Amino acid sequence: MMQSFISIRPRYKPRLTYSYLLSYTLQSSHPLPLALAILQRTLRSGCLPIPQTHVLLSSAWLDRRCLSHSVANIFLEMQSIGYHPDCGTCNYLLSSLCAVDQLVEAVNVLKGMGGAGCIPDSNSYDIVIGAMCKARRTSDAQDLMKQMVEKYGLTPDHGTVVKFLTALRTNKEIWKAVEVIEFLEKEGNSVGFESYELVVEGCLARREYVLAAKVVMGMTERGFIPYIKVRLKIIEGLASIDEWKIACAVRERFAKLKS
Repeated sequence: MMQSFISIRPRYKPRLTYSYLLSYTLQSSHPLPLALAILQRTLRSGCLPIPQTHVLLSSAWLDRRCLSHSVANIFLEMQSIGYHPDCGTCNYLLSSLCAVDQLVEAVNVLKGMGGAGCIPDSNSYDIVIGAMCKARRTSDAQDLMKQMVEKYGLTPDHGTVVKFLTALRTNKEIWKAVEVIEFLEKEGNSVGFESYELVVEGCLARREYVLAAKVVMGMTERGFIPYIKVRLKIIEGLASIDEWKIACAVRERFAKLKS
């Protein structure tokens, strides 16, 4: 039946049918892999399932996983009904698992989806890293960010970087936040002004004036100039701990940039 919908234009026209089919299938005794196929057709039609789908899909997925089925095997079962897993379907499942705080299983799906021929993309990692940041699980988020950049050569979304740095600052892990910026820059990923400013302000809040100066010097090398209040706080902070040499170097840098 779903195959007959493919030729319908506009593609979103059968969205109510897809919605009813997906909800009904997910509440049946054997929802997978058919529900994954319906989900795929829904997403490819340009529509989004109703919000309750996150809970139903997560529940159906976890039930199958409890039967010792691997991530890859569950996705590959779609082939038995003429469908093939794709990143869009996998990413929606990741979103669903994260929405119900099943972060460990989300990481398992992220690791296992490649076995079904779905190599994780930037969105895959951004979804899980964002959820880890919300839960303030910064060590896990850092591991995933390193994996996506080093293993797959992916670039994290600007918003994801900001979420991660915000979580680190909230956890008072400002040194780790500086390390993240250095890591991303070293790997050729540009870091935006908002991220730099966030970390500099975090350094100042922790009275890490020398560290703030280090970040600012790297920031200015990329053409970013901190707000004037931040500049003044850095100079005053360095002076208060008798780091006059560093204070002068930072002031000279600002002067060269005509700030």
